[in-house]
Amino acid sequence: MATMIKDGNKGSWLTAVLLAPTTLWFLVMLIMPLIVVVIFSFGERSPMGGYAASFTFDQYANLPSRLKAFTNTLTYAPLGTLLTLLVAYPLAYYLAVKVSARWKLLLLVLVIVPFWTSLLIRTYAWIFILGGRGIPNLLEMIGFDDVRLINTPGAVLLGMIYGYLPLMVFPIYVSLEKLDKQLLEASNDLGGSPFRTFLQVTLPLSMPGMATGCMLVFILLMGEFLIPAFLGGGKIFFLGNALVDLFLQSRNWPFGSALAVTLVIIMLVTVTIYMRLTMGSKTGRDVSIM
Repeated sequence: MATMIKDGNKGSWLTAVLLAPTTLWFLVMLIMPLIVVVIFSFGERSPMGGYAASFTFDQYANLPSRLKAFTNTLTYAPLGTLLTLLVAYPLAYYLAVKVSARWKLLLLVLVIVPFWTSLLIRTYAWIFILGGRGIPNLLEMIGFDDVRLINTPGAVLLGMIYGYLPLMVFPIYVSLEKLDKQLLEASNDLGGSPFRTFLQVTLPLSMPGMATGCMLVFILLMGEFLIPAFLGGGKIFFLGNALVDLFLQSRNWPFGSALAVTLVIIMLVTVTIYMRLTMGSKTGRDVSIM
């Protein structure tokens, strides 16, 4: 008995030592900056800009002045996530189920290749494609005049889908790749049509990948500022754009901190609700093939 307790203590110490570097990194790089932002959010803007020590809720009371940024973010981030899912799922399904092993690796590399280039450069490319010398110019040659694609909501959504598509494709691909093909064969043997098999077998079993992909894309879109600024032309203002303006231009650090804290709270609440819904639907799901 004493030997078992001694071995257990050694295991606990070993676990603590192995986790210490990660825990320290987590505290220094995430928790401490977040604490600083929370402290700043209760301060005041100094006359020269920046932070002046104080304790006031004025910054949070001023949040409605950025209501448009909140509305745009809470509208376009879920919509962009949904559209990315709709584009990514057929692609992931094709790669996991339809493509032969000979071409699968090549096509997967082609999906991830855009991530080898900076998002800034890729966004500049879309500015040219959607700008006056790109697609609108080609449409004008065939008789469609005054077509405007850049600086529109559609351009922003297109940039979101293109920018974060791999983050949605790969989790779904992994779920579909692990799918037991015998379940599909059993569905066919029991008279299930391909469409019914997809709805009742393939789609439910790929839900973990869909949940992971949606969470990754949604979190990043909630803090996005580059795509709305470049492809939206300043007409579609996200919370990320508001934070850049408050911290770097107007140097109102307390108000920017209050905005950042509110954004983090919204993301935590939204992701928690989403994960509980997806986990609840997964545990309570009856996967029938008839």
